Amino acid sequence: MAAEEVLQTVDHYKIEIERLTKELTETTHEKIQAAEYGLVVLEEKLTLKQQYDELEAEYDSLKQELEQLKEGRGKRRGETQS
Repeated sequence: MAAEEVLQTVDHYKIEIERLTKELTETTHEKIQAAEYGLVVLEEKLTLKQQYDELEAEYDSLKQELEQLKEGRGKRRGETQS
């Protein structure tokens, strides 16, 4: 009877090890997938930041050009009125 109980205990532990291994594999896969999604989000954020910086630089350049045009127009008006 003792040998039979030992075999049952061993079988129980084997089943438990298989269950835990499967659970660990699934959890690991989920964590890897979450990390991959996180990397995609970070890459998208970096791309958007670069696009924002480019647009902001273009805006500043156009704003400066507009100010120069306004100043030039104001100077020409002053010359024609003199």
